[in-house]
Formats: sequence, C-alpha cells, structure tokens
Amino acid sequence: MDKIKMTTPLVEMDGDEMTRVLWAWIKEKLICPFVDLKTEYYDLGLLHRNETRDQVTVDAANATKRLGVAVKCATITPNRQRMEEYPELTEMWKSPNGTIRSILDGTVFRTPIIIDAIKPVVKNWKKPITIARHAYGDVYKSVDFHTDEPGECTMTFKGASGAEKTVVVQKVDGPAVWQGAHNKDSSIRSFARACFQYAIDTKQDLWFSTKDTIAKVYDGDFKQIFEEEYQQTYKVKFEELGLTYFYTLIDDAVARVIRSEGGYIWACKNYDGDVMSDMVSTAFGSLAMMTSVLVAPDGTMEFEAAHGTVTRHYYKWRKGEKTSTNPMATIFAWSGALKRRGELDGLTDLVRFGQALEDASLQTLMDGVMTKDLLGLVEPGFQARGVDSEEFLDEIAKRLADKLA
Repeated sequence: MDKIKMTTPLVEMDGDEMTRVLWAWIKEKLICPFVDLKTEYYDLGLLHRNETRDQVTVDAANATKRLGVAVKCATITPNRQRMEEYPELTEMWKSPNGTIRSILDGTVFRTPIIIDAIKPVVKNWKKPITIARHAYGDVYKSVDFHTDEPGECTMTFKGASGAEKTVVVQKVDGPAVWQGAHNKDSSIRSFARACFQYAIDTKQDLWFSTKDTIAKVYDGDFKQIFEEEYQQTYKVKFEELGLTYFYTLIDDAVARVIRSEGGYIWACKNYDGDVMSDMVSTAFGSLAMMTSVLVAPDGTMEFEAAHGTVTRHYYKWRKGEKTSTNPMATIFAWSGALKRRGELDGLTDLVRFGQALEDASLQTLMDGVMTKDLLGLVEPGFQARGVDSEEFLDEIAKRLADKLA
C-alpha cells in the first residue's frame, strides 16, 4: 500500500531510558510502515540536554510554537541521585516539561485510556475524567524558610511605580516555617481559555474547583477570572453545544467526582491537579494508560505519555532481558499528534490513520494480549496473556495492517 503523505512536519522530542527504546520501536513497527513520516527532530535525552546546556529544550518548544503540533517522549529530570548516576552532568537541569509549559503558556490535560476488560475502582465511573492542571505557580514556584525564635513575618510587594503594600503573615512565639506563593493573572487567564476551548473542541462539560471560601483573594482571583472568560467569550458556544460550565469548592468537587459517571473535564490549580491526576489514573487502572496533552491558548498542542522513563525496565533491557513495558500512553501520544496534524492540514487519511492506530491498540488489549502490568487489573473471567513489549507492538501492527488494508 502507498504510504500516507504528510505536508507539514510535527515536532518530535526524543527522550530517555525505556521510553526512548519504546519510542524507536513504535516508529519502526506502527508508524513508518504506513506513514511517510515528517518530523522536526529534537533529542531531549538527558545527556544531549547537558551537551547543549538545555538549549535543545528551548529550541524544541519554539519549534512547537512555529509548527503547532509536537509529540514528546518521557524525559529525566535529574535529582542528586541522577547526578551521581550520570557524572557527565554539569548541572541539575530543570524539568523539560516545565520549560516547554512555560514557553507555550500551556495547560496540561490528562485523560485515562479505558477498556471494558478493566473496570475503574470507582464502579460508577463509565466515561474518562480528564484532569486539566494549571501548571504554573502556587507551591511549585514558592519560596520558604525556617525560623527558630519568636517574631513576626511580613510580606511586602514593591511596585514598579514605587508604591508598596505590606501585610503581616503571622506573629509566632517560637520556631516556625514560612512559605510564600504567587500566581499571575495572565497565566490564570491563559489556563481558563485553554480549559474552555478544550472543552469545546472535545465537547465535554467543564468543572472548575478551588477553595475560595478560605483563600478569598488568592483562589478568589482564579474563580473571578474563569467566570469573566466564560461570560465574555465562551458562554454562547457552550450553550450552542449543550455544554455546562460548573464551579464548586475543591472538597465538594471531590465528592461529586466520586459519585459521578465521568465524561467531563475537571480543571484544577497546580497542586490539586498534580494530586488528582494520579488519583484518577490509578482509579481507572494504570498511569501507563494515561495520556497527556499540553494545550496553549492559541491551540498549539504537545502530546506525551503521563508516566516517566521506566528506569527499572531500562536497566533490565540493557542486560539483554525482555521487558513487558506498557507502551499504550506513548502510542496514544503519537496517534494524538498525527490526528491533530491531519486536522490542521486537512489530511483526512492521516486523521483516519491515527484513529486506526488507537483502535488497533485497544483491540489488541480486548483480544487478551497485554503487557504484564495490566494482567492483575482485568475483570474476573477475562482471558488474557502477558507478553513482552516487542510482541505486544507486533500484535498491534498486525491488527493495524488489517484495519488499513
């Protein structure tokens, strides 16, 4: 068969460890036999980031802004242990995801991949729940310190105009710990716009939750900006599509989510989204079955798996051992990017291919062929066998070829 043509390349960001191995296999077995793949390639592997002093990450993010679509492999964010493991490192480089999110001003949307053979722990969940995480500020850009004597802590803002505003944080009678957090109205507004637009694009209701009854000014700012954006820009389109925008407190949202059937986007502040995305992915089955899409306000999208580089399996693979690493989220990152590229360029064959790739992957699982991490999650009576990663990809390739024939 003739290969499916692409007109515009997408940005390809390679990564680290076992996911880098899977990345190459997915291209070799599932994509390149069927698609005349065009990518602008950036190696975001840790050692190459070190060689370029992380300029490659900035270049990849700027290329994504230019081309509109990217697909990213999981990468290492080095800590002290990694510095010992990789003595070549000259610096404890920042998270590539954080750098890319900052340059794109993006919001992260994480959605579980679900199949009938694996039921969520929350039995009334019937549809995926997408977590939209505001990936800027709050505790992740906070400053903190410890004091060991009685005293008073104040917080002061000095404006560019010279004006100052000071508040007393607290007076203490002994040792204490302090933390100062911030967010920016511009970032909150971008977060809101990305959430509303993604809800429209995917035709899902949008829930948003904070704790504005306690953090009346801080969380109140989030609530107010979301409401302004909804009323001024998105309300009419939501009503045309029969969609609902719903705001509630974070504790009420948790209770409602547990009792719901799913099928909506749940927008959360940075910390809440960090925690709730792991909760949702685990309750649906596995972090290896969780997609992640970074969406910028202008519609630029970067697709990746929600999980890390699978270090333990990588060291087994280096010893020549077969591993049963689950590639589903990485496959869906590629399929999502190819579908988006096809939509933007008007290439219906490319869109169909991306969908066929997802369908073939899901069919393989439903045929009882899966990586070993899923065997303990299947419903009683469902017949499944565990295979290694290469065999799993080969099984998907067979079904994909049948669907495209």
